[in-house]
Amino acid sequence: MTAPADAVETPSMITDLGRWAQAFAQPSVLVELGLLVLCVAAAWTVVWALRRGAHDKDPRSIWFGASVVDGALFPLVLLSLGYLARTLAAQWVPLAVFKVAIPVLVSLVVIRIGVKVLQVAFPHSAWVRPIERSISWMAWLGMVLWVTGLLPLVLLELDKISWKVGASTLSVRTMIEGAITAGAVLLVALWISAAIEARLLRAATGSELSLRKAISNALRAVLVFVGLIMALSAVGIDLTALSVLGGAVGVGIGFGLQKLAANYVSGFVILAERSMRIGDNVKLDAFEGRITQINARYTVIRSPSGRESIVPNELLITQRVENLSLSDPQVWMSTVVSVAYDSDVDLVARLLGEAALVSPRVLREPAPAVALSAFGADGLEFTVGFWIADPENGTLGLRSQINMAILRTLREHHVEVPFPQRVVHFQGAAVQAGAGGTAAALREPAQGQQGLSP
Repeated sequence: MTAPADAVETPSMITDLGRWAQAFAQPSVLVELGLLVLCVAAAWTVVWALRRGAHDKDPRSIWFGASVVDGALFPLVLLSLGYLARTLAAQWVPLAVFKVAIPVLVSLVVIRIGVKVLQVAFPHSAWVRPIERSISWMAWLGMVLWVTGLLPLVLLELDKISWKVGASTLSVRTMIEGAITAGAVLLVALWISAAIEARLLRAATGSELSLRKAISNALRAVLVFVGLIMALSAVGIDLTALSVLGGAVGVGIGFGLQKLAANYVSGFVILAERSMRIGDNVKLDAFEGRITQINARYTVIRSPSGRESIVPNELLITQRVENLSLSDPQVWMSTVVSVAYDSDVDLVARLLGEAALVSPRVLREPAPAVALSAFGADGLEFTVGFWIADPENGTLGLRSQINMAILRTLREHHVEVPFPQRVVHFQGAAVQAGAGGTAAALREPAQGQQGLSP
């Protein structure tokens, strides 16, 4: 490692604690405190008025948040007003409070923007919380170094720790500044992509939702890629070296990551062609449910029982998928009822049609249909068919409700619902001419089996 030939002494903002305490003991501190309070009140009023005018009550909003002081707009406005008040106060009084207030406000702005952007961009990720804490600790540490005047000295010492990488010379200071620049660029890219996604997905449903989701995912990937390129340029890394990395990544995708790449490509194909959309009811193999998420790599299908299946997008492209609501959200359902052969067929048909309308979920147009579908072994079999428009709310409870209504109305009109009956006939001379005890023992089970289900 090498050190610079000459070191430049950098004056600190506050040379010693004595002068700092003396500065805060002056009467002009009250003027600065009054200006700071006015800045806080003015910032609160401005953000409250903007929040009320924008009608933005979304707690996930980056600018406004859940309350007036929760979003990123309040510390930004307060920082702007603080700089303005500091400039005006410096012309009449010596500064003391604003030397501490401005670094604190800068730290608050960095923390609030970083936290809100990460919460909106990755709402359900477990690793967001440690990153938020890291941003907070780094921001407060930088504020303390800034206020105490140690920041230039620390940067100077970090700049002395350097090493050569090829034709470039890197130092710890350069790496830290590059990491901070990369983080800032990525946060801005995520902020822009989150704002575009919120704008695109607002009030979008069905096919529009899927298409806009594809556009937002593509924009986020492009913005993050551009942000990474800009961050690497800021660090000083030669971008021509990425050609070797790109070739290695291509070989890796070709050999080991082809399934992963196929899933990502399939995800964009599904979102672009809109063959499956968020909210569609699909059936894949033996699993049936509603699509709740279409991500770049996988799709989440939720069954009416609450189970969720994470399906790789490649399977949705290469396998047969039944989409129950692709062109029409209406779904046909049916139930089978058996009645005795001596029943009034016209009455039974009318009763079954009325019973199918007991649920408001059953569509009145087209009306339920009743058909004599088969002559069963135990009775006449009627099929009751009806249409619903909300299969995502489940079908088992609806079918049970209609079946109970059918059973109730058939009993009220004394229409017999038969149950399977089996008659066993014993043949042979031994049975007919056998002893009384043996014949009785054989006849008893035969009579006892009358009316039993198989």
